[in-house]
Amino acid sequence: MTDSTDIRKGLAGVVVDTTAISKVNSETNSLLYYGYPVQDLAAKCSFEQVAYLLWHGDLPTEDQLAEFTRNERSQRALPDNLKSVIDSLPTTSHPMDVVRTAVSVLGANHPKAEDSSREANLDKALSLLAVTPAVIAYDQRRRRGQDLIEPREDLDYSSNFLWMTFGEEPAKEVVDAFNVSMILYAEHSFNASTFTGRVITSTLADLHSAITGAIGALKGPLHGGANEAVMHTFEEITTAAGDSADPGALAAEAEKWLDKALAEKRKIMGFGHRVYKNGDSRVPTMKGALDAMVEYYDRPDMLALYDALESGMGEAKNIKPNLDYPAGPTYHLIGFDTLTFTPLFVAARISGWAAHIMEQNENNALIRPLSEYVGPEQRDVP
Repeated sequence: MTDSTDIRKGLAGVVVDTTAISKVNSETNSLLYYGYPVQDLAAKCSFEQVAYLLWHGDLPTEDQLAEFTRNERSQRALPDNLKSVIDSLPTTSHPMDVVRTAVSVLGANHPKAEDSSREANLDKALSLLAVTPAVIAYDQRRRRGQDLIEPREDLDYSSNFLWMTFGEEPAKEVVDAFNVSMILYAEHSFNASTFTGRVITSTLADLHSAITGAIGALKGPLHGGANEAVMHTFEEITTAAGDSADPGALAAEAEKWLDKALAEKRKIMGFGHRVYKNGDSRVPTMKGALDAMVEYYDRPDMLALYDALESGMGEAKNIKPNLDYPAGPTYHLIGFDTLTFTPLFVAARISGWAAHIMEQNENNALIRPLSEYVGPEQRDVP
């Protein structure tokens, strides 16, 4: 290393590999999954179709989708030994810790745990995609003192997820909003958690190990945990407003809160993105889902908070929201506990992580960057 060594903190701007899975099209500021704009996928496809696309490179035919959904629906039930492990964890633990632990157990359970062939990884990815909603739904229910609800094979992925969580068949409007969020969260190139998964995969570790590591990376508030932080912000403002539901009062309180937070140089979660310079292309679609939930649940107070912070950040910092900003309040309106938001991100991103794990395996090289040493020179031990 020399004085001219170019160090890129956080690997900013460093291109480490190629991928065919997704890209941000800078010309249209659109996120593409295998060439398809994600907003079009969210408008026209189910989450199952998008998961298939990410793993196979093309949208499924009717027959391919029928087989995919049949296999997914047959693997939704929570294994007894995994339920016992979840029951042994304290309800004071973060739900992300529960999901991370669950993935390790599922890896230990899987008969092809040590087989990293593409066929085996497709089997493991599908079983993990299928059972993760049961893990998340049961964990939220047990924290509320409620019993496990068994999955239903007659419901699609999103409808069944909501059924297991809340114990009633969801309205179409709610299913549609949830399905949109799953598609938008499914994949986003070499983000921190995906890169973590690829690093682990590059050592020839198994798929469950890679996804367990990815979950650890996603837990951080600068990555997946941001959607939780957004709701904490909303709750802080609502409390300061005396729990008022008046939209005008909430908007005024939001403006005061933001002025104070910016003066204290606090990081405002849910805003800004390293990749998008003209705003996160996923936000308009997710905002549409939020608007639908505001109307369905008759919650103009939530929209008042959202609009006040968005406009305030735009005027003060010219910083636009990212996907986590509309996703957090959408999940809140649907009925999920705030601590469950990031596990929902996990449920969606398993599809993208698995795609990258399989792509990494196909043309693998151990990911092992260098560092520049700045510690003491060699010295003698006294």
